[in-house]
Amino acid sequence: MNIPKKVFLTLCVLMIIMTGATLQAATPEESFRKSFPNIPLESITPTAVTGVYEIVSTGKIGYYAPGPEYLFAGAIITADGKNLTQERTSELQAKKFKDLPLEKAVKIGSGPHTVIEITDPDCPFCRKASEYFATRKDVTRYVFFYPIPSLHPNAEAKVRQIFCAKDRAKAYEEAMTGKLDDMKFTPCDDAAAAELVKTHKEIGEKVGGASIGTPLFLIDGQIVNGANIPLIEKILGASK
Repeated sequence: MNIPKKVFLTLCVLMIIMTGATLQAATPEESFRKSFPNIPLESITPTAVTGVYEIVSTGKIGYYAPGPEYLFAGAIITADGKNLTQERTSELQAKKFKDLPLEKAVKIGSGPHTVIEITDPDCPFCRKASEYFATRKDVTRYVFFYPIPSLHPNAEAKVRQIFCAKDRAKAYEEAMTGKLDDMKFTPCDDAAAAELVKTHKEIGEKVGGASIGTPLFLIDGQIVNGANIPLIEKILGASK
C-alpha cells in the first residue's frame, strides 16, 4: 500500500512522540510517591488483580491503582475464600521475627517446638495464652515483653521484676498468674534490667506489637495473632 509522503512523515512524528511518552511514563512507585507523599512506602508490588499494586507502609498492607489515583484499604479474597491479604500480612510479620536476639528473651522449656512470643504481663489475653502454654511440655518458648503503659500502668514494673529475678522463668510465671498484682514487691531499679526493658520494647515495635497488639506469636514459623488456642493447637498438634 502506498502512503503519501506527508502522511508518512506525520505518522513517524506521532510514533516518536508516543515512544517518548512511554519512556517518560512514571512507574507505579513514582506515581504513588507523588500522589501520596505523606504515606511512607516500604514496598510496592503487583497483585494478581491487573492494575492493582500491593503497598506496604509501616508494616501494614494496602492497595494502590494508578491513573486515576486510588488507595484501597481492606482484603483481597479469592472465590474459594482464601484471604490473600491475611496470608501476605503473616508472611511479612514472620520475616520480622528473623534474626531476633533470642539470647535476650526469657527462655522457658526445652521442647522440640519453637515459640517466640511478644507479651504483656497485664494483658488478659496474654495470660490466657500463657496458661495454655504452661500445659505444654513440648515447646521451647522465647518470651519478649511489650508492656503498654496506657493500658497497663503496672506492667513495666513487673517486667523489670522479672529481669531482676535469678529465675526469670519462675518470675514470669508469677507475673502471668497474678502473683505480682498486689504490687507489694520492692521496685527493681537495676540499670541492666531497665536497658533490657528498652530492648524488648524496640523488638516489640519491630515485629508490630504497637499496631497489632499482644500477644503475638511465631510458632514453628507460623504467625498467630492473639490467644487463638485452636490455631495454636492446630500448629503444634496434640499435647504430648
